[in-house]
Amino acid sequence: MVRILFICHGNICRSPMAEFLFKDMVKNRGIADQFQIASAATSNEEIGNPPHPGTRRKLSSLGISCQGKHARRMTSRDFDDYDYLLGMDSWNLRNMKRFARNAEEEKKIARLLDFSDHPRDIADPWYTGDFETTYQDIMEGLEAFLKYLGF
Repeated sequence: MVRILFICHGNICRSPMAEFLFKDMVKNRGIADQFQIASAATSNEEIGNPPHPGTRRKLSSLGISCQGKHARRMTSRDFDDYDYLLGMDSWNLRNMKRFARNAEEEKKIARLLDFSDHPRDIADPWYTGDFETTYQDIMEGLEAFLKYLGF
């Protein structure tokens, strides 16, 4: 089983979008039983809040529900519970490394788009308001990550 935790600053825009898109992708490909998928934040700002309305609208337009999701903050224990901790941007990675207890745990950290042919940050739609570009970037990263994993 491949255990993946998607991470962004507040766990209300990018990381829950990645979580639910990836869950849908692996379900549609018949490989959902091979994955454990969740998402978390590096900050405390949005803890307990549901995904941003823009994320909910985008997922809903695709027939994907994120009902019941509430932001949570990552912990050092996540390095025990997950094989990959995938951040959305370089700032997320810097913050994620603060939770790592050693260099081995830091090896589990990467940006989602680091697996693509065009490694880069995924812009935060909290600031840009552009949930469509975020969706396109996340899909590019998810497809590349699945290919990296051999699926």
